Amino acid sequence: MENTKVKTYMSRNVTSVDPDMSIEELKNIMRETNHDGFPVIKDGRLMGMVTARDLVLREQDTKVKNVMTKKVMVTFPDTNLTDAARVMFRKGFSRLPVVDKEGRVIGIVTNTDVIRSHIERVTPGKVRKLTESLESLYGIRTIVRMGTVRIDDLIPTQGKVMPDEFRGREYEIKRGLAEPIVVIKTGERLVLVDGHHRTLAARSLGLEEINAYIIVLSRDIELGLERTARQMGLHTIDDIKIVKEVDTGIVGIIDNWDEEEDS
Repeated sequence: MENTKVKTYMSRNVTSVDPDMSIEELKNIMRETNHDGFPVIKDGRLMGMVTARDLVLREQDTKVKNVMTKKVMVTFPDTNLTDAARVMFRKGFSRLPVVDKEGRVIGIVTNTDVIRSHIERVTPGKVRKLTESLESLYGIRTIVRMGTVRIDDLIPTQGKVMPDEFRGREYEIKRGLAEPIVVIKTGERLVLVDGHHRTLAARSLGLEEINAYIIVLSRDIELGLERTARQMGLHTIDDIKIVKEVDTGIVGIIDNWDEEEDS
């Protein structure tokens, strides 16, 4: 997922509107397309963004240019989708225009695209590679089964999670869209190897159990992951910290509007 690019999931057929369009015309386009937000483009340049909430209590003959947001946050086709999603959840945006090197709009990425990308992750492939590595490394056999595990029983192996991805996992869990976590069962211990954001989000929503791919080892061994987690002071989910992350090169701001054009 960390290598998935915005261009893989963005919508390329972008419906845009003109800044001199009236709100009445814009509402008609909203009804026809069932979309509630659009980039505003003039002469090939991105001039702003307009959404349904910009239209509240506005006169029908008001121009789009008088209600739109003129400073627009954008992202780029080769940005990692996870990074763009973090910015969207942090800022409360439901969509980001995608622009090329010349600043031309070539697509748009939405919350729906982000969720779709998570649903389409090939988790069984991850599990298969992990079981092959475990069997080769420790000379054991493994069995994979689906089930639920108690969150309080999990031993984490990641000490930090990002707040924006954490909120994204909360969003998915509330809508029943989160994929299972991946757990290794060695002896009676449950070691969490994939899904720390999801697990922490589930805990924050009051859940006591979570769906999991459970990799059961044929004998009780101490995993290197366990030793590392112990050295990091990780014993329960409560030991995971939510930290801030600085984003660089993920998004940009476009402000093409000339104030003289308001006249």
